[in-house]
Amino acid sequence: MPDSNDRAAIRAGISNPIRGALWILLSCACFSSIAALIRQVSAELHPFEIVFFRNLFGLMFMVPWFLTRGRASLRTSRPLVHGFRAVSGVGAMLCWFTAVTLMPLAEATALSFVAPLFATAGAAVFLGEQVGVRRWAALIVGFVGTLVILRPGAGVIVLPALLVLLGACFTATTLLLIKTLSRRNPPGTIVLYMGLLVTPISAIPAVFVWETPSALAFAWLAAIGLLGTVGHIALARAFAAAEATAVIPVNFSRLIFAALLGYAVFGEPPDRWTWVGAGVVFSATVFTAHREGRRAKQRTTFDGAAPPGSRTAEKSDPI
Repeated sequence: MPDSNDRAAIRAGISNPIRGALWILLSCACFSSIAALIRQVSAELHPFEIVFFRNLFGLMFMVPWFLTRGRASLRTSRPLVHGFRAVSGVGAMLCWFTAVTLMPLAEATALSFVAPLFATAGAAVFLGEQVGVRRWAALIVGFVGTLVILRPGAGVIVLPALLVLLGACFTATTLLLIKTLSRRNPPGTIVLYMGLLVTPISAIPAVFVWETPSALAFAWLAAIGLLGTVGHIALARAFAAAEATAVIPVNFSRLIFAALLGYAVFGEPPDRWTWVGAGVVFSATVFTAHREGRRAKQRTTFDGAAPPGSRTAEKSDPI
């Protein structure tokens, strides 16, 4: 059921795909801004500590939402899976937050687009999902795009790039665990456990690099937490407003935001190979999403009802 914002948009004559695109644009702007703020705060604090405060402030901003759910939202038959999901999520953040302090924002963002492709391959291997020839071809194309960005023959593969790819593996693992959880848990329970678990887990690595933040750093950290919460809410609204195949292509704007921020704030103009490789990787991602959309519609036709999650998509943002 649409909320007041969606009803207002409908009255204004804004179509569902346009509303979805606007929401995902807001999400991309938030996530790209977080990457820039991470770089800013990293001059004072270690990325591991930034991860902890991102989760702490994010949890604080979500407390009112948690209180409205009550104890019923904590009922689950898969507590260990929730724990594994939180660990993989923290792993993704540790890798991503560290990488963006060491490499250009646009290049890191371009490489992060491979996470949904990793998740597709993982779903075939670990969850037994059927992946046809076309989707495997899309995965190969995405891998080629990754090589274009990395340019291994040019000696460009360095630790920060490997951290992004490792973070993408953690993100893909998180997506697969979410798929497993969604079979027996409502989305609210999954989100609730994630928020409650990632903060104490991320505190463990932060202890070993701890430094008391300055007042200005606290302000930046609070902004990171707020932007992360707003970004995830906007992402959820985007997929609630329109089909995933309609809004996922707009996610490419995350690279544009990152390139603009990287150039304006840090003087990092992305090279042409980053754009070319990102375009190849993202095209493979969009094709995969399109195939998923067609399969979902076919299941709807055969079963007479929309399958669970048919209007959702896997996000690649680890933050």
